[in-house]
Amino acid sequence: MKKLTVVGAALATSLVLAACGDKEDNQATGDNEKDINLVYVEWDTEVASTNVVGTVLEDMGYNVTLTPLDNGVMWESIAKGEADAMVAAWLPKMHAPKMEQYQDDVMELGPNLEGARVGLVVPQYMDVDSIADLKDEANKTITGIEPGANTMEITENLAEDYPNLADWNVAASSSGAMTVALGQAYENNEDIVVVGWSPHWKFAKYDLKYLDDPKKAYGETESIHTVTRLGLDKDKPEAFALLDNFYWTSEDSEAVMRAISEGTDPKDAAREWIDANKDTVEGWKK
Repeated sequence: MKKLTVVGAALATSLVLAACGDKEDNQATGDNEKDINLVYVEWDTEVASTNVVGTVLEDMGYNVTLTPLDNGVMWESIAKGEADAMVAAWLPKMHAPKMEQYQDDVMELGPNLEGARVGLVVPQYMDVDSIADLKDEANKTITGIEPGANTMEITENLAEDYPNLADWNVAASSSGAMTVALGQAYENNEDIVVVGWSPHWKFAKYDLKYLDDPKKAYGETESIHTVTRLGLDKDKPEAFALLDNFYWTSEDSEAVMRAISEGTDPKDAAREWIDANKDTVEGWKK
């Protein structure tokens, strides 16, 4: 398969922080007991979850910094103790290489959302149902997301499992650029094949379907996990407990994502959801 040049805005690729001390006790730069830095990739799911968690931590009295990074830097910043936590690890498939690379340098707290999925997505009106059946749709182009995502690496290597894609292109962009392209194609009833995932608001707005993946190139059901730096449980036990207990549903996530997609500021959307789900949030604090 051919990889095209990036067509959307790239995410920040560095986190300018200095770690110090043994990795078991690393704390983020400028840290005190009420400072916490959450890192995330600007995927819609992670914008929603990170803003919700960050807002709850603020309500608990923490000074919260939310730092968007590309996927590789996000993992590295936590492993080096330069950032405190993320709620953005897709396992067991999508982020498996990063989890394997950094497993001794981070704390993985388990899933915060289950039943997620990744794969190629097309409008329902397209007359194709499987990756194996793709021929010349969408000008033989798959519209992708950020180049640093493991999902993109899988997509760029799909021809290893699906020879019918040998002369297809993979156009890297961003999650935002992908959804814009999807919306434009959908409105014009045009073919488009995108790298997609759920939960995501696009499935509520458009009539879409995943293409069957008989070779399981994208794996099967995914969960989104919480990952922290080593030592966070010792020096910020209340924040760690909140992160450890954070768990919500696809419906919860989609409600926040939908509000953001309709123009609500992410922090305001998070606040609206928190105010409407006080019992759930209180359960995270125990």
